[in-house]
This record gives sequence, structure tokens and C-alpha cells, in this order.
Amino acid sequence: MRFRVLGAALLALATSLPTVSAVAGPAVRYLPVQIDGRTADRYPEGIAWDPTRRMFLIGSMATGRISLVGRDGVPHPFGVAPGVSTFGLHVDAVRNRLLVTYADIGNGERSSESTTYRQSGVAIYNLRTGRLERRVDLNTPRLNPAGGRHGVNDLAIDAVGNAYVTDPASDAIYKVTPSGAASVLVRDERLRSDTIGANGIVWLRSGYLLTVRYDTGMLYRISPRGELSTTGLTSALVGGDGLALTTDGRLIAITNKLGAAGVEQATVLSSTDNFRTARVRSVEPWPVGGPTTAAVTPEGTYVLSGRIDVLLAGGWSDQFTVRRMTDS
Repeated sequence: MRFRVLGAALLALATSLPTVSAVAGPAVRYLPVQIDGRTADRYPEGIAWDPTRRMFLIGSMATGRISLVGRDGVPHPFGVAPGVSTFGLHVDAVRNRLLVTYADIGNGERSSESTTYRQSGVAIYNLRTGRLERRVDLNTPRLNPAGGRHGVNDLAIDAVGNAYVTDPASDAIYKVTPSGAASVLVRDERLRSDTIGANGIVWLRSGYLLTVRYDTGMLYRISPRGELSTTGLTSALVGGDGLALTTDGRLIAITNKLGAAGVEQATVLSSTDNFRTARVRSVEPWPVGGPTTAAVTPEGTYVLSGRIDVLLAGGWSDQFTVRRMTDS
């Protein structure tokens, strides 16, 4: 493998994280089509692209720990586990942050009666050093006065650093400011499900959000004031898990059959009216079982399969696959 110096910023990064400092390469065709790896932490559900290291970040449903993964598929530790399990990850390179959702939905090594569907929050890390700077609890009496089950999953970040967080176990989407102040952006019965509700979420440059309800496949558009409307698209996204937005405005939706009658595939959607409506542009059947989320990189969109299908079937696996979409 050939390496090149990326400048003073990455030299500083190499000093703080010596175990991953060598993972850097040429900009053209740096990443292979498919990366296969093994992790002792097991069952990564979320993935993000770190442009400062040119590596992926993945979480873990089993241990809650976060790992950096390069083109060789070898995981390297990043920071401490914020909770029982980790799900969505989002790199905010402009503010030198990594934001991670943590919760307990009963599949973690440390799951307990006191945390299952009760632990629910966002962890904020220093992207360069991996230091955990803040944990924002999103299951408090102020935010959820009615109680109930809670377990956040995915998040999106707007232009000024606000995070928007889905809670598939409830009917709410939360807003977390850059200073860590949390509030409910929207609470709507249309987001509630007896199984898995609002899951993946992305922020549009127009100031709107898009989220998909996992069990029905309904794609919702959310205004900056928290007003909910439907795009009219439903059946195409049943089992809709992770959402990602490409630089040219296409929406990538990853669907699976982990908890609904979905199809394992990557669907590309587009819109001519700021996603008041949406249409399916292409569908790519996914060749690796249990795809969950996607990360957009300079070399295309990569989809994570963390073998959660094996976990839910009662098996055991330490394998994961990150594979590039054809239409990305």
C-alpha cells in the first residue's frame, strides 16, 4: 500500500491515534468495492465516513464500543462506549465532532431491566482525539413526561450543528443544540409503532428533514417548525432503516427484513420539489444479508451489513461487510 502525507492536521492526528495513523492513501480508488472484517465488539448497526482519516466509523449493538475501519477491514478502537449499544453515527468534521446515538433495546452484553428501552441518548466525541465530551440524555421526565419505551436510533445534523434524533420506540423526534440542550422537535402519533417506528433521518439543505417509518415504509418530510407531512411513498420502503443523502441530492434508503416484511435492498430516490413528493430512481438488491445503514464517501455510497440478522436468529457472528453501491 502506498501512503502520502496529508498535512499538519493529520500529523497531529497520527500522534494522538498511533494505531490508525498509517491508514491513508491516494484519493483515486483508495477504497475497494467490498471490505470484509471481523470485530470482537460484534453487530455494528451504524456507519459513518470520517473524511479526516479517510476511514469508516462503526458502532456495536453488543458492546456499545466504536471502531475505526480502513480499507483492510481491521477495526481500531475509538473512544469509550457511551452506553449498552450504539446505533447511528454522524461525523461533524467542521466542528471536530462525532455524534453517536446510544440505547438499550435488549441485545447488548450489558442489557438489564434497568436500561432496556430506558437508556436513550446522544454521545458527543472529539473527532480528533476520541475523547467523550458530552452525553445528552434523551429519556428524561421533561422530554418524555408520559414515560413509555424509548431507544434512539439515528441522527442528522444541520448547517449550524443542531442534531435531530429519531426514537423508533416512541412517537418523538428530538433536537439537540451544539451546546447540548435537548428538546422535542415533533411528537406525532404517525411516528408511533408497536414494533419499529421512525428510523433513518437526513437533513436537507432547504432546512427540512426526511425520516422513514420502518414498519410501514412511509417517508415523512418535517419542516423546521416540526410540521409533519408525507411524501406519498410507502410500500417501496417497508423495512426502511438507514437514510443517506448524496452530494447531488439523491436519497439512499436501505431496507431490510430484520423486523418487518421488507426486502434487502438499496433504493435510490429523487425529487423535483424538495421532497414534497419522491420517486424511485433505482433499486439494487443487496447481496449481503442484514444491510442497515449507508455512508456517503468521495468514492460512492457504502452499505453496512453487521450480521444483525444472525443475532436476531439466535446465532453468533463477529463478521461485518461494507460494500459499495453500484448507483452511487
